[in-house]
Amino acid sequence: MSFAAPLVLLALLGLPLLALMYLAEQRTRVTAAAAFASPAVQASVAPRRPGWRRHLPMLAILIAIALLILAAARPQRTVAVPVERASIMLATDVSGSMTAKDLAPNRLQAAKQAAHRFVQQVPSRVNVGVMAFNDIARVLQSPTTDRQAVNAAINGMTPSGGTATGNAIDTAVGVLNRAPKLNGKRPPAALVLLSDGASTRGRDPVAAAQAARKLHIPVYTVALGTSNGTITVPRRGGGTVTQRVPPDPASLAQIARASGGATFTAQTTAGLKQVYEKLGSQLSHRKEKHQITTAFAGGAAVLLLAGLGMSLGWFGRLI
Repeated sequence: MSFAAPLVLLALLGLPLLALMYLAEQRTRVTAAAAFASPAVQASVAPRRPGWRRHLPMLAILIAIALLILAAARPQRTVAVPVERASIMLATDVSGSMTAKDLAPNRLQAAKQAAHRFVQQVPSRVNVGVMAFNDIARVLQSPTTDRQAVNAAINGMTPSGGTATGNAIDTAVGVLNRAPKLNGKRPPAALVLLSDGASTRGRDPVAAAQAARKLHIPVYTVALGTSNGTITVPRRGGGTVTQRVPPDPASLAQIARASGGATFTAQTTAGLKQVYEKLGSQLSHRKEKHQITTAFAGGAAVLLLAGLGMSLGWFGRLI
């Protein structure tokens, strides 16, 4: 919980002073009672005394004042609310290393399955686009609410070539930034970039991520695969050779930081599904502060009424 006007809370420092004033008044009352009648005869003069109950109304009033001060400070809590009209671009690395089988049945198929689950989870009014990138970046589906078209684009991805991550970020950011404006503002946008290795050609991906940050388009990176991943490639002169293709989470983390996004790693098919589930929740909701002043003010009103009721109910019978 936070407060929109925290300086108002300084008024709470006055409550101990009020309590001290009350205690001083109670001592004065006791002194006055002793002057009126000696302790030996006080029981016959006032046989029905409230005892400790006489302090409860004041306690209720002090707590009520504290709640009113808290209410004046405009308390607020952060809640997640659904994002409407947002755009999310899924950019998937389809370089040759995505045929590695360290994720079943291979990296690309695991990425497709997780992407389908992601598309199912985001709200229907959120636009989702699909990109594939290797040596070049290709937009397979512009951001749309048509889930059938999005799933078809995901199914159409095939592996080949190298990895031009910077070019992929540039292309995706260009598409997202052209989204139709709503009330003069571009709706929220984000890029989810899945790759299993470092960029091997094209624009510097960190510079591209920094440009994305200036446009308020965060890049969420997912490093896919394990250090045991291998692929079989042709050898010059004939035959084949096995080549290791470990992921490069450090490079992807640098991209995410430069853009203001976040980074994840997925070393198993189940882990990739969990990452996409988490991203689906994060990107389809945004954090908003909601004021809860009414709850504090209502509590104060109840306590004030309780204090008044105790005063009238207990002390009225003593008159």
